[in-house]
Parts: sequence; C-alpha cells; structure tokens
Amino acid sequence: MTSSTIKAAALRHFARNGYEGTPLSDIAKEVGIKTPSLYAHFRSKEDLFLRLFEDLLQEHAARVRQLLTSIIDYSIKEKLFAILQDSCDNYLISEEKITFLRRAMLFPPTFLQEQLQQKFIEIEHMFTAPLHDIFSTGIQKGLIRDEPVEELLASYLCLMDGCFLQLFYYGRPQFEQRLDGVWRIYWDGIAATPPDRS
Repeated sequence: MTSSTIKAAALRHFARNGYEGTPLSDIAKEVGIKTPSLYAHFRSKEDLFLRLFEDLLQEHAARVRQLLTSIIDYSIKEKLFAILQDSCDNYLISEEKITFLRRAMLFPPTFLQEQLQQKFIEIEHMFTAPLHDIFSTGIQKGLIRDEPVEELLASYLCLMDGCFLQLFYYGRPQFEQRLDGVWRIYWDGIAATPPDRS
C-alpha cells in the first residue's frame, strides 16, 4: 500500500462527498486496509486533504513551467493566451481533480480555509513569477500599457479565476465558445495601442 494509492482513493471520495462527508473509514475500505493503517501514511484526515490540495497545485505549477519552456519563441500576446488556455485545459483533465479543487477553493471547510489559502499563495508564486516577467517584457517592448506590473498580473489572475468559474457553471462547450471573445477584449484592454473599433 502506497501513499499515492490512498490519495487517489481520497481524491474520489473528497470530490464526490466533500471533506465533511468523507469518513476515513470509506477511504480505507476502498484501498483494502483498516482505518488505523492510514495513519502510517497521513497524520489525519486534515493532513490527507491538505496534501492532496498541494499536490494538485504543484501539478498545475509544473505544467505551467513545462508550457513556458515550449512557448519560449511565442510573442508576448501568444504566451499569455497559451498560458490561459492551458490553465483552462488543465482544469478539464480530470473531473475528480477539478471537482476537488472547486470544493476546496470555493467551499472550503471553515477550519481549513486559512491553511488552504496559505498553500495556494505559496504555490501561486511558482507560476506568477514567470508571468511577472512576461508582463515586464511586454511593457519594455511597448506591447503592453505602462501600468504597474502587479496590477496587470492581478488582472490576469482574475481572468484565470473567472475562467475557472465559467467552467464550473457552464461546462466546457459553452465556455470554449466564450474564451476567444473574452481573451480578445482582455488583450485590447492591456495592449499599448488598442485597436480602433469606432
């Protein structure tokens, strides 16, 4: 029995039933062990939940780093769109993963909310640092409006969060119909010389 087997089972249960609705005994039963045996791998249900959450955030950050390597020759605009699109695709890789993240981020257990936010902030830096550089380069090249980079970055992260919610509420087909238009309007808003649409 490995920790990864337990985490895979826990992901299914937490995604389906939430934190409060998932007793450790259900996870133990699925993997074929007695509940006390789980404590050889995880200190508590809270520990298991938090480690799953961190794993999924790390997975996302690693995917972004890999993507950044593959798009090194893209234009600034293409890089930002590719990262946004890949983040959306990442949300769609596994229904269980996205459902777990929805529950953890939108409806967290009250007593874990602060810890979940802290873990998110820690991991977030892994993919916001490269984005910071992309925005800075865009400003230096005269492609992006000369605004504070932190504000540009915040606007982009809000766009990503909005995409997350759109996927949550509307599903993939309707979201995909909206993405190109949403991106066009966002880019026009931050571009140094937005197109004249009069």
